[in-house]
Amino acid sequence: MTRRIVAGYIILTIVVLVVLMVPLGITHERNLEQDLLLRMERDAGVVASLVEDDVRRPTPAGQVQVARVADGYSATTGARVAVTDSAGTVIADSDPPTPGDRTLRTRPEVRTALGGTVATGSRFSDTLGTQLLYVAVPVAAGGTVYGAVRITYPASEVGDGAMKYWLLLAAVGVITLLAVAVVGWLIARWVSRPLGQLEQAADAVGAGDLSARAPEQQGPPEVRALAHRFNAMVAQVDELVGSQEAFVADASHQLRTPLTAMRLRIENLGAEAGPGGEVDAQAAIAEVDRLSQMVDSLLALARAERGEAPTGRVDVSALVADRADAWTDLAAESGVRVVARVVPGLHVRVADGVIEQVVDNLIDNAVAATAGDGTVTVGVAEAGGFVEISVSDTGPGLDAQGRAQAFDRFWRAPSSVPGAGSGLGLPIVKRLVEGAGGTVVLDDAPGGRGLRAVVRLPVA
Repeated sequence: MTRRIVAGYIILTIVVLVVLMVPLGITHERNLEQDLLLRMERDAGVVASLVEDDVRRPTPAGQVQVARVADGYSATTGARVAVTDSAGTVIADSDPPTPGDRTLRTRPEVRTALGGTVATGSRFSDTLGTQLLYVAVPVAAGGTVYGAVRITYPASEVGDGAMKYWLLLAAVGVITLLAVAVVGWLIARWVSRPLGQLEQAADAVGAGDLSARAPEQQGPPEVRALAHRFNAMVAQVDELVGSQEAFVADASHQLRTPLTAMRLRIENLGAEAGPGGEVDAQAAIAEVDRLSQMVDSLLALARAERGEAPTGRVDVSALVADRADAWTDLAAESGVRVVARVVPGLHVRVADGVIEQVVDNLIDNAVAATAGDGTVTVGVAEAGGFVEISVSDTGPGLDAQGRAQAFDRFWRAPSSVPGAGSGLGLPIVKRLVEGAGGTVVLDDAPGGRGLRAVVRLPVA
């Protein structure tokens, strides 16, 4: 954004400079030419008055005097001075292109001057091969023209002065552009920095951090007002989400007692109902157990989303090995072997109970997905500054779409046993792991059979 704003300022400044400076440079060049022609016309009149008598009454001594006047003016000003008689024959020339007698009668400015009119302007000289500025004035007395005085300058005389002015304008333009770039950069930073911080806050909120806020005291009033409205919106969302999480947690907690009581009453009724009623009672108890498990999962998920527990450095190797050992006998009842491959001495920084809950959920899912005589492999290793906790099974696995949906709440694989699980285990794992600054992914197990869950947490 800063670059775009500065580029906009520079482009606008360039347009303004071109609009202002190009006409100014052209006008200055024309003024230089007009000033030079006016000075040449004045000087030509002075030279004509000085040589008038010698041109009217030509003598060898007079010709010498005319040449002396012409050479003196040329030496002083650098201009070429030519004096002719009434026939256009050159009497004196301060810089003759060829020796000998010459006539300037064919020159349009000389013809005009011999006709009694002052001639000024510019033309290309075929003799000299360059553009000339000229002034030709008649040498006259009593209404009679006795000759002409022509003063010429190369057009480069004006071009050199104009070039210096163009260079001066270019220098002013460069300095102006540099000043605009600096000022534009400062203004752009003043505007874009709070917008960038607002964008960062929006990204953080989008990632689930509802505590992120944008600065409200930086930038122009419009940006500050936008930041204030954004913060107010995030605060309202945070309050709504907090209320929702609190409701889920409170409702889950309050449901545990009546569900426990319901289970006891069903057990009592089943014992009194006889063999036929006992079967129905066991089915009802199974449904109550499933409902209790779902309530416990909702409570665990609500606690994970709050993330209020303090963190500490824990020995993840020991915790994972302990949970794998605890699941060995339980998994064996389903014909599943639990194998632990743990690198000792690895530590991470998490809240109490997070590692245990993550590993329990992953092993529970793996055992449920593994058919009899299968294997669940639990591993802990270090890789690139992270501790990797992996749980692999030898079950049917999931396709790419299933792996992407597995972390959605209440989603269950099509191959799952009906009524088994709540569909909240992996969402709980994801919330706990991300709350600890880690990631969790699902992939194909080594060998292409089964599913492998990998949790990555920063090494502490």
